[in-house]
Amino acid sequence: MARGASSPADLQVIRELAARGLVVTASQLESWRRAGLLPRHRRRGLGRGRGSVVDVVDQVVMESAAVLARHLRQGRDRRLTVLEWFDEAGVAAQPGRVQVPEPPLAAVREAVVWVLRGTMSHRLLEVARGAAGAGEEAADALYEVAGRLIAARPYRGSANPALVRAALEADWDVPNGPDFKGVVHLIVAIGLGAQEVGGDALAEAFAAFDLFGLTAEDWAQMLGAVERGESPPVDWGLLQQRADVLGLVQQASDEQLLRARTVLLGLRMFYGLYAMHALFMPDTPALAALRAKIDEWGMFPILDHVISLNPSPRHFAEGLAVCLEPLFDGLYETLMEQLAADPGLFQTPGNEAGAAGFMETWTRVLHEQTARARERVDASREEP
Repeated sequence: MARGASSPADLQVIRELAARGLVVTASQLESWRRAGLLPRHRRRGLGRGRGSVVDVVDQVVMESAAVLARHLRQGRDRRLTVLEWFDEAGVAAQPGRVQVPEPPLAAVREAVVWVLRGTMSHRLLEVARGAAGAGEEAADALYEVAGRLIAARPYRGSANPALVRAALEADWDVPNGPDFKGVVHLIVAIGLGAQEVGGDALAEAFAAFDLFGLTAEDWAQMLGAVERGESPPVDWGLLQQRADVLGLVQQASDEQLLRARTVLLGLRMFYGLYAMHALFMPDTPALAALRAKIDEWGMFPILDHVISLNPSPRHFAEGLAVCLEPLFDGLYETLMEQLAADPGLFQTPGNEAGAAGFMETWTRVLHEQTARARERVDASREEP
């Protein structure tokens, strides 16, 4: 049978997907194959000179076609679909469901690189590199461009969930999260070198991340001690190296991409558990221990910047690239070890109902807090 013709196996795929409510045509299947996204059915040889035949429909072909049919839409770039596919394939199948097969990892790498090239971070990095060694005017121009790009897409991180929870419980105003405007100094340091930026500006940049709750004054003192030789020297060259996430992705092996996804999905879970503390989720020793580990690493502000609980394909690609870094891999391993040591995340002391009791308590508290909020609103309306 000619490659362009509809094989009996493909017709069976089309029929089965139609039964699932997914409309696929033979031309689409061939188009996906030409793009390197869909394999052909495995064939069995009939012997010398007798050709080959497809005995059964390949389930990898079936499930790969199903993923593509679910996520591809008219006019949508296929690379976004590949990223959604890779994200979905990393999640264990529910009982009774078929595990989503892996997409071609070469296509995943291509899609991540494509997304990174279009990010503001990459644009800033390119501008910063172009300014290196180009004199004072180039440095001024870099500050102007970086400041303009950051202002065009302002971003404020989330406040620490413990502070948010305490404020809500006390009827205080919810605190603001970190403001990332100061990061412009870090961008300039990547392009021109830390020595051209100065300790005070770098202190402002690091304080923007709210790491360990340190202020700009705290960072200025520590960086000043480094400049005076009172503390071990800092290898600022690592700043430029770590900024090149695009090169990191291009050089990553298939195994490293798969590992980065494991880290990203795991940190997404741990970040969610940490963030839910702000929404009155019942505290347990196991949950408190996980938050304590994240706090020891000072990583909540970074996770808040990197992780999204419902990521777009582009955000997923950026998170995947970041999770190639050893820092995130190490945090993931630490949290997994803590989880193994105390897996009772939803075991509230004194509550014998287990996870069901945990959810009942959380639901009750949420109802109570909602009622309190309504009472405050009603009281404020009655005030003259």
